[in-house]
Amino acid sequence: MYRLNETQQDIARRAEAVAENDLAPRAAAVDRDAAFPKESVAALAAAGLLGLNVPRAYDGLGEGPRTAAAVIDALAQRCPSTAMVYLMHLCGIACYAAVPDKTAALLRDAAAGRHLSTLAFSEKGSRSHFWAPVSRAVSSGNGAVTISAQKSFVTSAGHADGYVVSSLASGATGPLESTICLVLKGDGGVSVAGPWRGMGLRGNASAPMTLDAVAVAADRTLTADGKGLDMMLGVVLPLFQVGSAAVGVGIAEAAVRATIAHVTQARFEESNSSLRDLPTLRAQIAKMRIETDRARAHLGAVLDSLESPGPATQLMVLEAKASGTEAAVAVTELAMRTCGGAAFGGAHGIERLFRDARAPIVMAPTSDVAYEFIGRALCGLEVF
Repeated sequence: MYRLNETQQDIARRAEAVAENDLAPRAAAVDRDAAFPKESVAALAAAGLLGLNVPRAYDGLGEGPRTAAAVIDALAQRCPSTAMVYLMHLCGIACYAAVPDKTAALLRDAAAGRHLSTLAFSEKGSRSHFWAPVSRAVSSGNGAVTISAQKSFVTSAGHADGYVVSSLASGATGPLESTICLVLKGDGGVSVAGPWRGMGLRGNASAPMTLDAVAVAADRTLTADGKGLDMMLGVVLPLFQVGSAAVGVGIAEAAVRATIAHVTQARFEESNSSLRDLPTLRAQIAKMRIETDRARAHLGAVLDSLESPGPATQLMVLEAKASGTEAAVAVTELAMRTCGGAAFGGAHGIERLFRDARAPIVMAPTSDVAYEFIGRALCGLEVF
């Protein structure tokens, strides 16, 4: 459904091979131990996939959201935690690529598999309203700033090499006047403020972080003072929405396949029949297949609109995450019901998929916030 060209298909096949050979065997342990999937990320790096959206001028693959969606879908089918880590990396790299004169060396490092990026937008004080940070950058002169912030739910916290950080601009008079800066892992004042032991996506290290008077030089400010929202909405949001939808679709696909495997293999010994002989279970699988295909088709339509923008593009981008992630919730719910006690006991990883599916719906923008955005757009109101 992604309608990839030959080059994009080659990249997707490369990602699928890494997902099958490296991510899948580790996924259960990553979940069980709430362990950051460093070996899986290393495998993606070795395959050149950390440079997926690095421009070709900086030795990357130069691919856009369509290829990213196909790759993330493949990763999420095997290990949703790794898929989310990868999505946040791509979002960070997209910010780097918007100002290559400041980030050229890091772009090349990412393309070579030596640099993992992520976002640090959400804050304890603004919760899921990622677009309205409460921390404020303090000008140090000559374009440099100092940042102190309590960041919440930072994917890859303590593991990423670069953090794309939002804060109110030094002279901000309103909550939307933010600035985006790049903070590096080794900067003084950067620390992980607590562990991550979430219900789902347990391997993505989505922990709080503290920035304590972190000095950021002018060459690491990624936007003009007060113009951070433009990067959030113009650079990050489309990719994050599409990627989150792809994570959801990948989870749903994995649930469909796991359910089919269980229903076709499990048997009633007294009647020498299998679960697939029950019409009610076949109907449940059909519903799961339709819901997954519908979500993937919607994602394909969003990608088409991004590549050929029109009046509906903003609306479709806003719809993407809610469509994909809510489909994953519905499909994994059906998987649990269809597979019954086997699923509740952990067979086929269905219970893990059920939990993983529920994490993205509360990631900012949450599904409920997305519905509000969509409703405002449909009613002709300003979204932000």
